[in-house]
This record gives sequence, C-alpha cells and structure tokens, in this order.
Amino acid sequence: MILGFSKRWSIMGYVIAAALTLPLVAILLQAATPDESVFDHLLDTVLPTYISNTLILMVSVCIGAALIAVPAAWLIARCEFPGRHIFQWALLLPLAMPAYVVAYVYTDLLDYAGPIQRGLRYLFGWQSPQDYFFPDVRTLAGASVMLALVLFPYIYLLARTAFMEQSSSLQHAARVMGCGPWQSFWRLSLPMARPAIAVGASLVAMETAADFATVSYFAVPTLTTAVYDTWLGYGSLAAAAKLSAIMLLVVFCMIGIERFARRKQKLFQKQTELNYGDRYQLGNIKALGAGLYCMALLFLAFLLPFIILLHYAWDYFDVSWNNDFLKYSFNSFYIAAIVSLLTVAIAVILMFVRRCSPRPVDLLPSRLASTGYALPGTVLAIGILVPLTYLDFAINDLYALFDTRGPGLLFSGTVFVLVFAFSVRFVAIAIGSVENSYKRISPSLDMASVTMGLTPGALLQRVHLPLLRKGIFAGLLLVFIECMKELPAALLLRPVGFENLATYVYQFVSDEQLEHGALAAIVIVLVGLVPLIYLNRSLEQRT
Repeated sequence: MILGFSKRWSIMGYVIAAALTLPLVAILLQAATPDESVFDHLLDTVLPTYISNTLILMVSVCIGAALIAVPAAWLIARCEFPGRHIFQWALLLPLAMPAYVVAYVYTDLLDYAGPIQRGLRYLFGWQSPQDYFFPDVRTLAGASVMLALVLFPYIYLLARTAFMEQSSSLQHAARVMGCGPWQSFWRLSLPMARPAIAVGASLVAMETAADFATVSYFAVPTLTTAVYDTWLGYGSLAAAAKLSAIMLLVVFCMIGIERFARRKQKLFQKQTELNYGDRYQLGNIKALGAGLYCMALLFLAFLLPFIILLHYAWDYFDVSWNNDFLKYSFNSFYIAAIVSLLTVAIAVILMFVRRCSPRPVDLLPSRLASTGYALPGTVLAIGILVPLTYLDFAINDLYALFDTRGPGLLFSGTVFVLVFAFSVRFVAIAIGSVENSYKRISPSLDMASVTMGLTPGALLQRVHLPLLRKGIFAGLLLVFIECMKELPAALLLRPVGFENLATYVYQFVSDEQLEHGALAAIVIVLVGLVPLIYLNRSLEQRT
C-alpha cells in the first residue's frame, strides 16, 4: 500500500468494474421479467434434456481431458525419453485449433462416406451399414471426445508445471523407500498435483459449457444452443436470459464443487530445480511407449487436422483467396488489437489500485472484473445486448424530444458491441498476466519511490510499467488469440454485414464446406501458435 493514495484511482477502479459486471447484472434482471410462457414451455418439454446434456458433457470432457493430459504431463516432467524436449511444447499446440474445425475434420473422416469406412467396406466386403457396426461421431460422446482433444492442454500445462515444481528430495525419498515410477506417480506426484489438475479441470469445464459451434454442428442440444435457439427462434429475450442464468448457476456450481472438494487440502513443500538426474531414465521399451503415446496424442489432436486443413487450403486456394477473406482477416485483426490494448490497460489500472490502495475493500474491483471470463459467449451476448439496446433507445428517444433524427443503434449495432463483449470476456486473462508480473515487484521499491517524492501516477509510469513489460506483453498475446477464436459472442452480436474469421469459418462448417474456409482456419491456428510458443519459452526459463 502507498500512503496518500488518491481516492480517484479507487473510484476509477470501481467505475471500470461496474461497467464490466454490467452484463451479469443485466442477465439477472432480465431473467426476472415475464417471458410469455416460453420458458414454462421449455421447462415442460426440452429443458431437462438441455441441462442433463450440459452436465454430462462437462463431466465427460473433464474426465477425458484429465485421463489423456495427466499421464503426458507426468512423463514430460518426471521421465527422460527421446523426443521429450519436443513434446513438452508441442502438446500445447491443440489449444490453437478451434474445436469445431477438429469436429468437422473427424466427421469427414469417420462418417459413412468418409475414407475410413469406405476402406473398411472395401477391405472386408461389407455392402451396407447393417453389415457392420461403426460408432457415430455426431453424438454426445463424439462431442466429448472432440472437446477433450482440444482442451486437454489446459490440464496438461498446469499439471506439468506442478510436477516440475515438486521437491526433488521427496522423489529421492520415494526411490529410497523402493517406489518405482508407477508407485511414485500414483502415491506421491498425483496427490500433490491435485490442486493444479483441479484448476485445469475447472477451466476445461468452463470452456466446455461455453462451446457452441461443436455441439451445434453435432446437433447435441445443450444450454448454450438453447440460449441461441430461444433468442433467435422464439424471439424471447427473457426466456433466453433465464436459460443464461441457469448456465451461470451450472458453471459456478462446478467451480464451487471443485473448491469445496479441496477446501481442507494444504500442501507444503520445498521447491527445487529439477535436474536431469532427477528424472526417471526409462528403458528402451518404456521410452518407446512414452514417445508413442505423446506422438499419438499430438497427431490426433493437432497434426492430423492441421494437415487436412493444409490439403484443403492448397486445393481450394483460388476459391479461398478473395476480397472477403482479406476483409474479414482485417476485421479480426483490428478488433483483436483494440481489445488487447484495452483489456491490458484496464488490467494495469485495476492491479495498480489493488496493490497500492491502503483500503482492503479496493481489492474488490479486480475480482469483480474477472467474473466475465466465466460467462459463456451466448450468455455474455444476452448480458451485453440488454443494456446497450436500452441505452440506444434512450439516446434516440432523447433526440426525438427535439424533433431530431437519432443516431440509430449507436452501441448495439456497431463494432463497439464486439469490443465491449470481448473486453468483458477476456479482461480476466489480462488481469492474471499483469498480476503475475506484479508479484515479482518488491513492495520496498514502492516505498523507496514514494520516499523520493513520486506521486502514484508517476510511480505507475516510471517504475511499475517498465517492470511489467513481460506481463503486459503476455497479456496482449493471450487476449489477442482469444479474440481471434471467439465465436458465440461474435456470431450473436456482430453488426449487420460484419464478419470476422471465426464467423466466416463457422459458416462454411455449417454448410459442410470447410474446404472453402480452410485458409481462414489456418490463419486462426497460426496466430494462436504465437502466444503458445511464447508461453512455453517462459516456462522453460523458469524450470
């Protein structure tokens, strides 16, 4: 804290937090309004199916992602085998691949007319579907597998870091007591890494609840698709808000259950640097198995879909490279750039207030602002549309009082609505990145600066900002790629005639013509690789 800290900074923090939490408040208020029995009709017919499918999908994706991520994380962190240095960063690459693109690629490969079933029919002489059994990928189970393949790096990254930071002395003690690699993993490493795995699973659960494109493509009804259909199909914003409130309840319950399950768990250990000799030296057969497992995971989750995208883009390059592609690419880049700069600026202000204010209550703005990340895209769209529409109508009514033509949908009908929505959704990422950098700045540096006569503003500009460079840069990168990939909010809130790369690709996926949008999908993937490479380099410097 800094003595003499101006209340103007605190007021600024609360104003920002109020603006960023406005969609959440709007959802709750809108959910309390009458909906002309639309919600009652949904409750009596399909709502139980929506809720059960959402819960089953969240749980199954979390379990599937954990089952494939945790073994890979432990092998990378605690074992030595050929290719480990490549796999430790390559297994992050699936995060750059949109889930609905992976879903399309595997559907194209695995459906009845796809190359795999055609090959099986040719090989075994089968003539019709009645002659053999082949699992249908367009099911709830298929959607779970697709999402697990894309989202497992959340758990892998946190689990790998936790395994690497575990004390080497404990590992040595386990070896002295006769524990082999498997016993050491099951009885020591896994319980100690449980908090990190739980946090990763909660992120996977939130991303699963927020997914719209994959479940829509697979025709799996969930709460996300229900919000979309209720809003655009039934035209009932109140019923859509009620469904959004249920989604928020589901997400927050999942987070609460995860924290309640480990409420009494405390972990104390001495962190030491992990050396080459601290890893298990796997024999030839085990090393081969570890390498094949990591390779199969990387191939199925990233390499195979990316290779097929490259094939599509090469064959349809003349069709894909057009003015629309260039225009929508520009739209994506400039929206993402604006949101990245805006969210990082907000994060710096909020974290500065949190660090320097002598009042404990000033911790609240940064925490309130971070709640937007838990809002799925379709839910966020409802929360954004309600207040901005009211604001637009109020402005036009004011113009009408003076017999003047109003500006129209100044906020809800322009790109402002996308910038606002993306800022609410992803400011938590920027706050987390800046917060991590702030933790490395000693409080004594603040005291020395104030002693030398620096005002809070000068302290931020001349001392904090130079020391926050890495955190600011990481926040810019991470927010930028999330904006490039965000689909549900862009799909529902985009102005008339406005497209970005995400909505552009999704339209081709919906029309079963991803070949024409493969080039745009590759751009999204390649942009997503940049922060992943930066993130891995940062982790390698720390471990």
